[in-house]
Amino acid sequence: MVNKKSLIIKVLTVTSMLFGVLIFLIITSNKPLEEVNKGSDNDQELSSSELIIPTKEYILKNGFPKNEKGETYGPDMGNLILDEPVLSLTEGENGVLGYIYRPKGISSPSELEEYNKSREKSTPLYLQDGETVIGTYYFN
Repeated sequence: MVNKKSLIIKVLTVTSMLFGVLIFLIITSNKPLEEVNKGSDNDQELSSSELIIPTKEYILKNGFPKNEKGETYGPDMGNLILDEPVLSLTEGENGVLGYIYRPKGISSPSELEEYNKSREKSTPLYLQDGETVIGTYYFN
């Protein structure tokens, strides 16, 4: 028969190892933009094919980052900053995160209402480059 004490120790050891791996994955997947952009040329190649989400702290300190076309991108900053990025972070179909182009030239509620009536029911979801399609965003 298995000793209960040794079984508990084994279960706790495995659980703590899994918890450690989970914490590592969470920390490394949410690196601030500064850390993502540091490093070797390989890091740069990887980041061009992966979604980069700048932290709010980074944006407050440095402003919205720009892609190779000079377009700004990032999450909604609420009332923390007046400027809005050209590419806004949003969640698309099946929980995929990516960027959509925000509408241009809308300055009043009536213009927004007209825009909502005339727009397509969906739009592509992009990486921060504004070109690589990674999913679809459906308007409500």
